[in-house]
Amino acid sequence: MAPMDFTSRQPLVPSFLYSLRGVVVPSPDPGSPTAAAAAAAAAGGKEMDVGERIVVPAPSEPWRKIELYSPEFYAACTVGGILACGLTHTAVTPLDLVKCNMQIDPVKYKSISSGFGVLFKEQGVRGFFRGWVPTLLGYSAQGACKYGFYEVFKKYYTDLAGPENAAKYKTLIYLAGSASAEVIADVALCPFEAVKVRVQTQPGFARGLSDGLPKFIKSEGALGLYKGLVPLWGRQIPYTMVKFASFETIVELIYKHAIPKPKKECSKSLQLGVSFAGGYIAGVFCAIVSHPADNLVSFLNNAKGATVGDAVKKIGLVGLFTRGLPLRIVMIGTLTGAQWGIYDAFKVFVGLPTTGGPAPPPAEKA
Repeated sequence: MAPMDFTSRQPLVPSFLYSLRGVVVPSPDPGSPTAAAAAAAAAGGKEMDVGERIVVPAPSEPWRKIELYSPEFYAACTVGGILACGLTHTAVTPLDLVKCNMQIDPVKYKSISSGFGVLFKEQGVRGFFRGWVPTLLGYSAQGACKYGFYEVFKKYYTDLAGPENAAKYKTLIYLAGSASAEVIADVALCPFEAVKVRVQTQPGFARGLSDGLPKFIKSEGALGLYKGLVPLWGRQIPYTMVKFASFETIVELIYKHAIPKPKKECSKSLQLGVSFAGGYIAGVFCAIVSHPADNLVSFLNNAKGATVGDAVKKIGLVGLFTRGLPLRIVMIGTLTGAQWGIYDAFKVFVGLPTTGGPAPPPAEKA
């Protein structure tokens, strides 16, 4: 009789049965709990009891699907970024709309509450979601590049630094990886952002992207879509560097000091809660750091032919840092927390670990 082949990935039992009693199973992966138990039994000179229960991982368990740093891994991170940024930015379109108008016309839009009142009076409920299409498409494209390329650059810079330096300078790797990713992400976002701001701050300019984009190009040319790119980099690169580096650091500190058990022993719901909390705290820092450039982007995309000097003269240096800041802190804090929650929820869904956590111990020198 031919020996049985236990190296096959085919399940020995139906998918709804996850354990066997007294049945020979494929050799477990080294390091697994089953392997450890078998090794301990062998070391003690004992055989495993026939009646002893052997737990067999479900053949469909998601951790078998995607290998870290494989093409599938980067694709999953890209899709997670699309969902995280596209959905959240679209959901807060009313807040973003009021914020942009407060930056452009602070006399008319004096506060958050009065801003919503003015919009409702002039444009009705539909006015709260003006510009949602360029918001959805633009920030979906940005999220794809931001999260996908962050993982690419983080792995690249980690390998470049080597294990010892990577552990020692991990924060610099987070900063460099996120900055590199954001440079690419903003090139994808910029045209949509230009149309979005014009649609949101100039009622009557266009109804949305379909008529706003050709109208914008006819007025200022195709290159006009990118006139806000440098201020956008000025806003988004510091924002993203703070977003990723502070998130990774905050999550590591939460698991180290606030949760009394290792991350791998925490439930997925608890891990996702940590992701949201870490993201919200990081978002507050992001809003403060990037707010002056956000005011510049709104001003330049609203005024034809305007320059950075015109914006500083019109808004004032103090105004660049303070105009619309409270609303932006609320918006960006919630936004960033939700983004990390959605991103990590998608990673869990496809079988990947959540982002961040305790730093691995440094490699021992030979």
